[in-house]
Amino acid sequence: MNLAVLFSSMRPFFPGGRLTQGQVEGVEIILKEIGTGLTEHKAYTLATAQWETANTMQPIYERGKVSYFDKYEPGTKLGKALGNIEKGDGYRFRGRGFVQITGRRNYGFAGYKIGIDLIADPDKALDPHVASVILWRGMSEGWFTGRKLSNYLPGNYRDARRIVNGTDRAREIANLASRWETALRRA
Repeated sequence: MNLAVLFSSMRPFFPGGRLTQGQVEGVEIILKEIGTGLTEHKAYTLATAQWETANTMQPIYERGKVSYFDKYEPGTKLGKALGNIEKGDGYRFRGRGFVQITGRRNYGFAGYKIGIDLIADPDKALDPHVASVILWRGMSEGWFTGRKLSNYLPGNYRDARRIVNGTDRAREIANLASRWETALRRA
């Protein structure tokens, strides 16, 4: 793959029409984790990372004031669904990474799958290498919702959002994936 062609093709689809060194490094880390695979899977994974990281292509924290994360606290509907059991878990296990894993249960599961204790240290999900493993394996193996890339791709970028987060912003991410696919095929 010619990365110069890839980045040249994608540059217009990032704010300001240029890529930072961090964005380039993030794409390279994700592509390295994916390795060989279907172009559509690569495209959708990169589009998801672009969307979930607010175009930074670097692992980030879910944004919001501490009080925003009260909705994830034990005793709330979301908190229970996420397996949060201790006061403060809503904020402690807020979204992190390329794909914003959220909740004690999800951190525990992802950590188990990759052999890292993310419960003891959730910030490890911000390490780009760890975040890329969570992103790729989570999407390809169906960790987040039970749905995986092969359920939708090739062929259905819009419904592929169900792999991560229902249909939230499905159209926008599908458009990004189409652009990534075109750029990957050119490269």
